[in-house]
Amino acid sequence: MEISTLATYHCLAFVWYFFVAYSITHVKTEEPPSELFLYGGQWKYLTVLNLFLQAVFYGVSFLADVLRLIKKLRCAKCVISSRDLLFSVLAFPVSTFVSISFWTLYTYNRELVYPKSLDGVIPPWLNHAMHTAVFPFAFLEILALPHRYPAKKKGLILLGFVAFLYISWVLWIYSVAGEWVYPLFALFSPSGLAAFFAGSLAIIVSCYNFGEFLNRMIWGQSKFS
Repeated sequence: MEISTLATYHCLAFVWYFFVAYSITHVKTEEPPSELFLYGGQWKYLTVLNLFLQAVFYGVSFLADVLRLIKKLRCAKCVISSRDLLFSVLAFPVSTFVSISFWTLYTYNRELVYPKSLDGVIPPWLNHAMHTAVFPFAFLEILALPHRYPAKKKGLILLGFVAFLYISWVLWIYSVAGEWVYPLFALFSPSGLAAFFAGSLAIIVSCYNFGEFLNRMIWGQSKFS
């Protein structure tokens, strides 16, 4: 794909994610559903954090494209390295995990992750923008251009560290507010919850490996020599 086309795509994707993130953080309702609580605001939800992650990623990608277009190759090289690390370790695995885990739980029992009362607060298009469209965007990014993945150990350590931070945030919120971020968590005993978090970590690691596999299958090794 030509650099100018990439720049246009990345710019549009950045604007889209910025718009979706703005929309979800400015949803207004006179009577919030009882399942929602104030502590942590929107920042307690992985879905919302992912929207801002994607906006940052596409912003960095657009900057890299612009630098290449204006021939600032030394600066572009540094930004491209950041772009690839951000995509491989976070942007692709998290968006894939969010989409797969949400719709799996939603199909099984939506009340565990997205209570029906939210339908009166969050319009359907915004729900799909947050939970459905994120994966096609991530997949299209792999098709659009090759990304250099870090060494497997480094990539998984970084991903595991970020997952640990989010789990710690969820547990902190429960310790302060006495409420779980997602109703699903209330069903588990402490050991069951630990097993659930471990299983979720295994899934997101699989998402990381899947992204690396797709990147290598589509682009091969030659693009990275």
